[in-house]
Amino acid sequence: MTQAEIKLCSLLLQEHFGEIVEKIGVHLIRTGSQPLRVIAHDTGTSLDQVKKALCVLIQHNLVIYQVHKRGVVEYEAQCSRVLRMLRYPRYIYTAKTLYSDTGELIVEELLLNGKMAMSAVVKKVADRLTETMEDGKTMDYAEVSNTFVRLADTHFVQRCPLVPATENSDPGPPPPAPTLVISEKDMYLVPKLSLIGKGKRRRSSDEDATGEPKAKRPKHTTDNKEPIPDDGIYWQANLDRFHQHFRDQGIVSAVANRMDQTSSEIVRTMLRMSEITTSSSAPFTQPLSSNEIFRSLPVGYNISKQVLDQYLTLLADDPLEFVGKSGDSGGGMYVINLHKALGSLATATLESVIQERFGSRCARIFRLVLQKKHLEQKQVEDFAMIPAKEAKDMLYKMLSENFISLQEIPKTPDHAPSRTFYLYTVNILSAARMLLHRCYKSVANLIERRQFETKENKRLLEKSQRVEAIIASMQATGAEEAQLQEIEEMITAPERQQLETLKRNVNKLDACEIQVDETIFLLESYIESTVKRQ
Repeated sequence: MTQAEIKLCSLLLQEHFGEIVEKIGVHLIRTGSQPLRVIAHDTGTSLDQVKKALCVLIQHNLVIYQVHKRGVVEYEAQCSRVLRMLRYPRYIYTAKTLYSDTGELIVEELLLNGKMAMSAVVKKVADRLTETMEDGKTMDYAEVSNTFVRLADTHFVQRCPLVPATENSDPGPPPPAPTLVISEKDMYLVPKLSLIGKGKRRRSSDEDATGEPKAKRPKHTTDNKEPIPDDGIYWQANLDRFHQHFRDQGIVSAVANRMDQTSSEIVRTMLRMSEITTSSSAPFTQPLSSNEIFRSLPVGYNISKQVLDQYLTLLADDPLEFVGKSGDSGGGMYVINLHKALGSLATATLESVIQERFGSRCARIFRLVLQKKHLEQKQVEDFAMIPAKEAKDMLYKMLSENFISLQEIPKTPDHAPSRTFYLYTVNILSAARMLLHRCYKSVANLIERRQFETKENKRLLEKSQRVEAIIASMQATGAEEAQLQEIEEMITAPERQQLETLKRNVNKLDACEIQVDETIFLLESYIESTVKRQ
């Protein structure tokens, strides 16, 4: 756990949950698993506040607990899961592109609340969608429920583990912490709910949905609560499935850039066919026959079987080896080499960074060393066709930044410099780790800068919000245009210009965070895939 990661976790926890949760979370990240009283003692926080903070962290899957042999419950922070909060906007946007506004709000509610029952999600989303509709229109519960089922079928949402139901009541004392379990087949099983109703608009606090003041309502209605049909069955967003989708999108766009749109559509079809059957950490997809791929192509692509076979052969013969041939049955069996694809994407990212930071000549040397595996300094100068002095400077610059490494091969046991070969080589894994560390630092800096910008203009933002609230309330009561104009003029022209500059700067910083996170995802995926294969 590097300092950059801890700092980024601290900023994310503080932004999402406040100071107390951030204090407890960062303490657990730094120290590892600890029992409740030790956490309270070490952080100087009251036991009650620690319990509440741990409840929030467990609810959002940021902390796990385990019972030790002596019955002590220890809590451990999941640092990698905390860093996923950076990717929340991307998860929500993906749900929007795949399942429209309804899917977007379902995923948003699950991410904001950590875990929720399906019935609660459906009602909340239906109410939120009804709010945005024209007067007289409402969103039906059944429609939201259907989108939820589709999300579960494609594994974007999954059930949370439950406390197993005990058949016979055990007379002994209860365990210090419950053990949560869930079987693989039940993970995406949606309970049969007959949710009948429509989304409701918000009313004023002193009236209910029927328009009756609270005082006039009969009291017995509050006691007559119906049992929730899916009580105890909670759902959460399946982040691994979203990551699988991001990885697939990256592979498809890489194939489109290298070859053409048709070949990328063939690869997209292969990935779509194996997205449920292949685990997110598998190095290859399941083998698919040429006939199966032909039958599954989108309706708009009217290419013949012969043309498809030519494309598949082209893809299999490509030096990047994104697609491989695993057999000849069924017109040829093809797989997508996910590990090789991630390696190529990570290498391309490293090349891009070197080109932007050090120039095209450095990028040429980097590609050359990568291709030839091991090269002496003289060989680099000759192959790259760059003068000796320049080549030496560039090699030492990349060596000092850890993009390339130096390997010593001594001729004699005494390691005398005159009798030693010095070979330059590229270790993609260590370079990717170094770049990932820099990305974490960059995101932490971006968040701090955004917070500073907002803090500096806090007074102006509060004034703007007050004016907007007054205008909204006056519009609701049917105020005249002249009155609204008068209120708007409370913000002067220089202040308005300052607000525009702030908005533009904050939007830029937000966009940068998302772009850096795309690089983080790619490097993390490559590192995880490589470590699993070793």
